[in-house]
Amino acid sequence: MASSKAGMVLGRGFTKFADRISPWVGRVMARWVAVDPGRLPILNRLPVEQRQPAVLLILLVSLALAIVLSAWNTVQVGNRAGYVEISTRLQMLSQRYTKSAQQAVLGNKAAFMQLEESRRDFAEGLNALIDGGLGVPASPRFMQSGLTELKQRWEVSRKDIQHLIDQQNVLVELAQGLAEINQRNAELLDLTEQIIVLMPGDARKQLALANQQALWTQRMAKNANALLSSDQINPETAYQLGQDLLTFRESLDGLLKGSAALGVAAVGDASARGKLEELRDVFARFEQRASHILKNMPQLVEAKRAAREIFDESEQLLTVTRQLTQGYQGIGTGFTLVFAVFFAVVALTALLALGVISVGEARRRADEAAQENQRNQDAILRLLNEMGDLAEGDLTVQATVTEDITGAIADSVNYAIEELRMLVQGINGAADQVSQAAGEARASSDELLAAAERQAAEIAETTAAVNQMSDSIAQVSRNAAESARVAEQSLDTARKGGDSVRQAIVGMNAIRDQIQETSKRIKRLGESSQEIGEIVDLIADITDQTNVLALNAAIQAAAAGEAGRGFSVVAEEVQRLAERSAQATRRIGAIVKTIQSDTQDAVNAMEGSTQGVVQGAARSDAAGQSLAEIETVSDELAGLIQSISDTTRAQVETAERIAGNMRRILAVTEQSSDGARRSADSIGQLAELSSELKVSVSGFKL
Repeated sequence: MASSKAGMVLGRGFTKFADRISPWVGRVMARWVAVDPGRLPILNRLPVEQRQPAVLLILLVSLALAIVLSAWNTVQVGNRAGYVEISTRLQMLSQRYTKSAQQAVLGNKAAFMQLEESRRDFAEGLNALIDGGLGVPASPRFMQSGLTELKQRWEVSRKDIQHLIDQQNVLVELAQGLAEINQRNAELLDLTEQIIVLMPGDARKQLALANQQALWTQRMAKNANALLSSDQINPETAYQLGQDLLTFRESLDGLLKGSAALGVAAVGDASARGKLEELRDVFARFEQRASHILKNMPQLVEAKRAAREIFDESEQLLTVTRQLTQGYQGIGTGFTLVFAVFFAVVALTALLALGVISVGEARRRADEAAQENQRNQDAILRLLNEMGDLAEGDLTVQATVTEDITGAIADSVNYAIEELRMLVQGINGAADQVSQAAGEARASSDELLAAAERQAAEIAETTAAVNQMSDSIAQVSRNAAESARVAEQSLDTARKGGDSVRQAIVGMNAIRDQIQETSKRIKRLGESSQEIGEIVDLIADITDQTNVLALNAAIQAAAAGEAGRGFSVVAEEVQRLAERSAQATRRIGAIVKTIQSDTQDAVNAMEGSTQGVVQGAARSDAAGQSLAEIETVSDELAGLIQSISDTTRAQVETAERIAGNMRRILAVTEQSSDGARRSADSIGQLAELSSELKVSVSGFKL
């Protein structure tokens, strides 16, 4: 850019300089031409017949040297441009393969292709600068030190790039494994949540272990992603992933088979066991992929190290290549251009000298020709007098042929008169034909003009229709964009609804647990009331026996007479106390039976509530899945609407291009109409000129 601006400035300066000195150069050239060749230095020592060959030799030698030196300078300039282009490309490649290396570590297949291409192009460009190639020779010696440094730094990056390419299969497999891990993680989490819902409420340890499995599932996926996506690998993350895999597998076996070490019994519910077996199958594939990542951890660590080293070296490579580019831009052409200009000036001087010699020779020949022309002028005047009738249009005249210089002219004039006679006859015939053809062409031109005007009108109507179609498509594009915005709002609403349903499921699970706990306590209350009833029955039996004993004591007291009167009073009191106790016991029994009946009703109601909560949780889960499907469909719908918007936008651009083309076609058609109209006018003028030509040749006498 800078060189082109400098060239423009230099060209404008040269033009102004040429405008100023052109009058002076004209005067100098006039004086130079008037110089006598015999007075020129060096040439005046040579014979007249040797002057022109000597100057011509100097001209050819100087011109050849100027051309050779100019060509050599052009080659040097081309080499410099080639060096700059290659070094600039090396700058771009040093940054390109750095970015490709970062993507290659993540398992991107396209990045490996770019990495291999960049490595090959960089090596090819570097070898071309060092040893020559790609249209340029080897770099000059003073540039070889910088190229050596660049080659040393490149060797480090080249080994790292080759290492990444060698690990391509491993890295791609790890990326695919990570994608499958993320997919299986969602399945594992969904299965663990279903298992938690299906487990009975009294299996506390089993529920706790299932909840812990949900946490392990999320942590394993997070650690697997951290191992592949982070710049540096944390050994604790890899260790934690391995431990989580082992713990998850042991807990899963404990839930299926029971484990004394974990203190849990095997799950007995058939539905829960079915989900656990399904969880085991999914976890087997998950564990295989995660174990593969842990197994290839040394290769992954080495690949990340290579990528970091490539990134660290890229800045140094960029600095070195920029210095090389600046060095190549500073390469000059030396004195080649100076010598080329010098020999060009010598050639120009020789050309001027050759011109002076040629002008002198021409001046001498002109003097001799003037004398010869004077002799011939008299003969010509005689011939002109004989040609007087010919000037009046008489083509029957014959010039007298003599031995003088005009004899050949007279003979030629006679031949010309005969040819002119035939020409005039041909012109008369051609004028008639031209007039007839011009009439026919005028009719065709009028028809063509009418057709062109109709075509222009139709194209104008088509252009208006295309513009209207373009406006309609633009309106469709705006409607599609608005639909995409509404679809995105629907997707956000569906996501919020899914979150609310999931929160409701969690709340209903908590309610279920509370109802189950309340049911247990009510059952224990029923058992306690049953025990109270048994005690009340025992008290009733004791009361009956006490009443019998009191009755016997009263009989014995009556039999004893006066001596047993006091004991009789006591027996009566004991009997009344036993009767009150029996009445109290019957009331307590009735109350206990009422409590047992109410307790049984409460237990039955709690069990119904528990079942209702479970059914509600299942319905909420189904609603959550439906909302998830709605989210997926809404997301796809938003993508489709966005695609429709992009397509309609492209159609708008196409319609605008079509409208532009129609406008250009209309302009061309209008130009064609103008051309047809001008052609008709020209044909009319041609007919008039034909008539005028016929009138012009009518004066000749044949």
